[in-house]
Parts: sequence; structure tokens; C-alpha cells
Amino acid sequence: MDKTSADVNDIVNHGSSFWIAVRISMVFIVLCGLLYPLASTGIAQLLMPERANGSLIKDSGGQVIGSELIGQSFTDPKYFHGRVSSINYDAGASGSNNYAPSNPDLIERTKASIEEWEKNNPDVPVSEVPLSLITNSGSGLDPHITPESAKVQIPRISSLTGIPASELEDLVDEHTEGRDLGLFGEPRVNVLKLNLALQPLLNQR
Repeated sequence: MDKTSADVNDIVNHGSSFWIAVRISMVFIVLCGLLYPLASTGIAQLLMPERANGSLIKDSGGQVIGSELIGQSFTDPKYFHGRVSSINYDAGASGSNNYAPSNPDLIERTKASIEEWEKNNPDVPVSEVPLSLITNSGSGLDPHITPESAKVQIPRISSLTGIPASELEDLVDEHTEGRDLGLFGEPRVNVLKLNLALQPLLNQR
């Protein structure tokens, strides 16, 4: 075989390899980019439609007011408050400042949280406040607090609303979620759900 024939064969072989690669790529684009997403979405909608749609929470009128998975900022002292969020619970900017304990900004923010607590909760000393209530979660979106973090706010809410503390304690207990499968995680309270349950009691006052 002369050099010219060899060059032609190389070109033909390269051309064949190119179109084989194109066909394989198209197959995987269809499989991974179209069929797999459609199949996984369909299965999710069939088996767990609520979770697949974002675990949305709606009011009595059917209006979406939030998600079970994303916290919200509650500033009214008559409501239960969630964890500190350095991103103001902005789901489009998930994350938090990875400050070291000695970072001046973290120290100042913690001092501000403590001062706000002392101002709004004069009946509960800072020493009794769970640490998680004045610290940021890793994502800044945590919708939950511990049962202790909820109950330590009861004296403030009871004083401002006139709702008996025992009634508020029962409300927290009713909305305390246990460990997943009884083993994983810790007991927790979804702040938005808790405040929604609190609303009818506030409306009665």
C-alpha cells in the first residue's frame, strides 16, 4: 500500500470514529438528559408527590406560604423564632460564613444575638439558652429548632399573649418530630408549622 492510500484510509477511519462518537454522545444525551430525568420525576411524583414538589406548606386558603425544608425569619416576639441565619433564609444563596470561633465578626454577631435575647426574654437568663438558638446552621436555611430551643421561648410568648405556658408547652410537644426511623438525627420542631399552629391561639386573644 502506497503512502497516498494509507493517508486516505486514515482519513476514513478518523471519520468513522468521529461519527461513532457522535452517535454514542447522542444516545447518552437522550438517556441521561431526557429519559432519566423524566423517569425519576415521574417516579417521584407517583411515590412522593408532596416531597417532589418542594414539601410546600399552604394556608387554609390554599396559598403557599413556605416550605417544610426552608426556614423563615420571624421577628415578632409573640411568635417562636428560629435559628440565626446570616443569609436571611435566602434559598438562592445557601451557606454561611465559615468563621472560626475567634473571628471578630462572629463574636460581634453572637454578642448582638445575646443582647437581643436579654432584651426580649428578661425572664430567661442567657445561661439557659441552647447554643443552637444563637448560632447559624451550616446552610443558613435550617427550618427546625430543638424542643428545648422552643420551650425556652415560652415565657416571652406567654407574657406577651396571655396564652398559658402549659398550653404552649403542649403545642411544642405536639409539633416535636422524633428521630428518623427512631435512630437518626435529633428530636426537632419545625418553626413555621409551630407558628401556624400558634396563630389560632393568638387570634382568640
